[in-house]
Amino acid sequence: MSETIRLSIVEDDPEIRNNLAIIINTSKGMICEKTYDNAEDFLDDLSDRTPDIVLMDISLPGMTGIKAVEQMKEKIPSVEALMLTVHQDDQLVFDSLCAGASGYLVKSTPPERIVEAVVEAMNGGAPMSTSIARMVVKSFRKQQRADLTEREMDVLDQLCKGKSYKLIADALFISQDTVRSHIKSIYKKLEVNSKSEAVAKALKDKLV
Repeated sequence: MSETIRLSIVEDDPEIRNNLAIIINTSKGMICEKTYDNAEDFLDDLSDRTPDIVLMDISLPGMTGIKAVEQMKEKIPSVEALMLTVHQDDQLVFDSLCAGASGYLVKSTPPERIVEAVVEAMNGGAPMSTSIARMVVKSFRKQQRADLTEREMDVLDQLCKGKSYKLIADALFISQDTVRSHIKSIYKKLEVNSKSEAVAKALKDKLV
């Protein structure tokens, strides 16, 4: 990393984009090299103009910021990404972090905190707005409350192996009605409505 942190900003609202550039350019040790109003132009420019970190909006015309971060990381993994958005949705946070984002801030974040977050991200941290951090903690607690019994875990494991109710019943030496009862309980605890959703959540949350 160079002594001066080089940033790009991808934001379709011109006022927010300009304000962010001013915040960065008036902060010691930082410079905003270029701003973009869409993800496609940013990605096209990436090989010729590689920043240390990008401030990325999520809702953009055309490609989303999350998809842009994913493609950016595939091209140049060393570039850090901070999502800066109005969205406070646990799935978007999860998707952003999975795409490779280092942090997640809401647009109401004070300027000094944005600057701090840039430095944190460049130093290996994962800065998040207080409201986002609370939401993530709440999501984890909610996940913990979805604890499955040992038998329900056995049934879920069999489901993930693609087995039918009959094969699950045979494997666990229980009746098909008991299997249905366990699966109904699993759906309720995992807050899903189908076998495919249950399997997807089990794999995503590493339950099996």
